[in-house]
Amino acid sequence: MTATVSLPVADGGVETVTLSGAPRVESVGRWTRTAYAAAHVVSDPLANNDPWLDTSLDWDRTLAFREHLWSLGLGVAEAMDTAQRGMGLDWNTSLELIGRSTEIARRGGHLIASGAGTDHLIPDSTTTVDDVIAAYEMQCEAVESAGSRVILMASRALAKVADGPDDYDRVYSRVIGGLSQPAILHWLGEMFDPALAGYWGSHDHMTAMQTCLDVVSSNSSKVDGIKISLLSAEKEIAMRRRLPEGVKMYTGDDFNYPELIAGDDCGYSDALLGIFDPIAAAASRALSHLGSKDLAAYHETFAPTVPLSRHIFKAPTRFYKTGVVFLAYLDGHQDHFTMVGGQESARSTCHLADIVRLANDARLFADPERTAARVRAAMAVRGVEQ
Repeated sequence: MTATVSLPVADGGVETVTLSGAPRVESVGRWTRTAYAAAHVVSDPLANNDPWLDTSLDWDRTLAFREHLWSLGLGVAEAMDTAQRGMGLDWNTSLELIGRSTEIARRGGHLIASGAGTDHLIPDSTTTVDDVIAAYEMQCEAVESAGSRVILMASRALAKVADGPDDYDRVYSRVIGGLSQPAILHWLGEMFDPALAGYWGSHDHMTAMQTCLDVVSSNSSKVDGIKISLLSAEKEIAMRRRLPEGVKMYTGDDFNYPELIAGDDCGYSDALLGIFDPIAAAASRALSHLGSKDLAAYHETFAPTVPLSRHIFKAPTRFYKTGVVFLAYLDGHQDHFTMVGGQESARSTCHLADIVRLANDARLFADPERTAARVRAAMAVRGVEQ
């Protein structure tokens, strides 16, 4: 078997690409950053259901991937938007996933934090801020009862019913105050979820940032950190420099993560990233280089992953999960490319072909021959002769 594949090009033709292998992660070195990968889920390809309506996970492959992330030294951010939370993955399945993952993490002494939100609450004209508080508190209690730290996810319901910044302050202060251990807050931008436009009571990100900072400052003893996903290094750095002492900035910037994690004279960001799912091995190597103060090797390792990440997360950004799961399939972490909600169809054939090219440039494929066989199968079913 050869590791060559035929991929479509922009002019309508086809080119032959030879795949190369990834370097091995020999060992995980000492890290100076906390790093979570927001992990994807895989649908059961043989479930007898309506895939756009029903959620049936492939539990073996979904949980095995978390073991893969932990083996590389990464923490797992569970049941987040990378896992299609609120975009096909319902609350009941999310809670089962959190419970199963947390039990494995507990047995292995692994790092885990899990999303709590309000996605079981479908807001209508009668929904109130108190309803949002109750929904948050129910999920937070369930997550903490499972044994996981809470990641307090942004709420579509709150974005819909809040009258302004005071409502955000009221909700977050109440919910954070009731937690048993400090939470990670998550400000997910509208580029990831259009329903979250105007979060924190303003469509201007800098005005919204002040409200968020006020909430964090008022509750700093109950806040481990905040993950912001605005795809703007400048906004993240501006906020990072204003956080209370002891509160971490977890970068959620899948475009600018190498420089944000490396930091500057005024500080650095830790990481809670969706892109760390498909580039986990490279991220582990890079963070080990950073821990040993080899900045040249750190940047050299991360640099070829950035064009891939920018492509996976290109607009419409909310469809990035398709590229993440496609890469996991190509690299052998599951033997099928079947997603919750049928979202394997959310990106074009040319988009997927460019993912193959860019991942190959970043040397992410552990077994090029296996990957080539899977690329051929994926391209053939989409009409690209091999």
